[in-house]
Amino acid sequence: MQKQLIECVPNISEGRDLDTINEIANIVETVDGVKLLDVDPGAATNRTVITFVGEPQNVVDAAFLLIEKASQLIDMSKHTGEHPRFGATDVCPLVPISGITLEETAIYAHQLGKRVGEELDIPIYLYEKAAQEDKRVNLANCRAGEYEGLGKKLTNPEWKPDFGPAQYTDKVATTGATAISARDFLVAYNVNLNTTSTRRANAIAFDIREAGRVKREGNPIVGKKVLDADGEPVRIPGKLKSVKGIGWYIEEYGIAQISYNLTNISITSMHEAFDETCKAADARGLRVTGSELIGLIPLQAMLDAANFYLKKQNRSLGIAESEKIKIAVKSLGLDDLKPFNPSEKIIEYVLKGDAQKQLIDLTLTDFADETAGESMAPGGGSISAYVGTLGVALGTMVANLSAHKAGWDERWEEFSQWAEKGQAYTSKLLTLVDEDTNAFNRIIDGFRMPKDSDAQKTARTEAIESATIYATEVPLLVMETAYNSMEVMDAMAKIGLQNSLSDAGVGALCARTAVYGAYFNVRINAKDIKNRETAEALLSKAKTIFDATLTLEKAIIAYIDERI
Repeated sequence: MQKQLIECVPNISEGRDLDTINEIANIVETVDGVKLLDVDPGAATNRTVITFVGEPQNVVDAAFLLIEKASQLIDMSKHTGEHPRFGATDVCPLVPISGITLEETAIYAHQLGKRVGEELDIPIYLYEKAAQEDKRVNLANCRAGEYEGLGKKLTNPEWKPDFGPAQYTDKVATTGATAISARDFLVAYNVNLNTTSTRRANAIAFDIREAGRVKREGNPIVGKKVLDADGEPVRIPGKLKSVKGIGWYIEEYGIAQISYNLTNISITSMHEAFDETCKAADARGLRVTGSELIGLIPLQAMLDAANFYLKKQNRSLGIAESEKIKIAVKSLGLDDLKPFNPSEKIIEYVLKGDAQKQLIDLTLTDFADETAGESMAPGGGSISAYVGTLGVALGTMVANLSAHKAGWDERWEEFSQWAEKGQAYTSKLLTLVDEDTNAFNRIIDGFRMPKDSDAQKTARTEAIESATIYATEVPLLVMETAYNSMEVMDAMAKIGLQNSLSDAGVGALCARTAVYGAYFNVRINAKDIKNRETAEALLSKAKTIFDATLTLEKAIIAYIDERI
């Protein structure tokens, strides 16, 4: 069963005192299994976005401790800042990451809200998916009036908190209120302008955000509001769905920004918001100078941005992930105001930082030294997978060179598609480098199991058999992947840059070596499988792939020999 993970992104009303910020943020890691991912303070907004992740109940416990600590260290009666706010912990959304639905996450949001309200005496408003009535779904409604209007809000029966006190006590005067939610992944994203005018920044925000602007008679700024039949203001919708936005001036940077909340990046992506803002700014005589990401972002959002700009440039999409990240950062100007470190801003990279080091993370020298050492792994299977990786990487290189060749501009998409195929094979084979070693280690673990009783002996025998079958299936997958990857080298030899024929040929030879080497591993592991029917099926499939590989390799090399 997939492990349940949720993310929590509390925003606290302190962005200047780093000692206070760190004391509040670091408390979450006192809860076992909770990982603090990011702390992003803003001096001008006097607000810090904190991000942590873990299993649901652990995250709830950590969020409670954070809200408690913030209520002790932040006095809202003394707070000033550009961002709308009404509490020491202003908002505390829970976001499903894996193995859990948004509806299930909302149950944990209710649990957190109830506990904070009852145990800490802080007024709690539930919003987004956790909201208990329609008018509270939108955070802006819950926070309307902000901290300064909280006393009046609490006395209004329609805005009685979902949990916690409905009176403006001396304690509430210092803690303010907190909005807690369950919501989809939200990207907080600011776009930088070459102006100091908040009004002009707001004008662009109104052009873009889904809510748009209020329709007015005559002058669009001060004219009389146009009302509908129910007396409600008529709105002119903005260009993009699932986007909220306002303009503000950031004294820290000396510029105006448009602050967006992208509430569903599958509907409106970061790069779409940026691109449309550039167009709207240009139409108003302004220029976008870059952008700023607050908190973390999924890897795919960065890759999508890179692909968007690569397509605009008629360039191949089949380049390395690291190169795509660089293109996304530069295209969006994410390093305009301060350095952008992918290892600290991309969720998958942050989580990977704590993972056990893999073979593919080693330098070439260290990988060779590890292979040459006294341990039996990595062995021939892992090396076969890595040789296959190098082979298809060469084929991918030829595709990318061909996509970039002067005079072949109209063919860039054709070669881009081949390069993307090559990158997919590369990624799969790289995974198999470590998986082959993992499979071997599973066999060793099986042999180390106790065998003092009949039950233990049975369990040990079953574990060894299962591990041996898996250790045969992995090199079989290496064979299959390496053989399939030869389509890239075959195509590039025939239609790609002819100056790189030798590279396509070496790629094909590497793929053939990967298949041959992995075939050895299939055969040597299959002989230890007790279930001979299973073993023979695996061997039969491996032999078919092996024969097909030799035939294809012979054809590719003959073609290259003829052309060179």
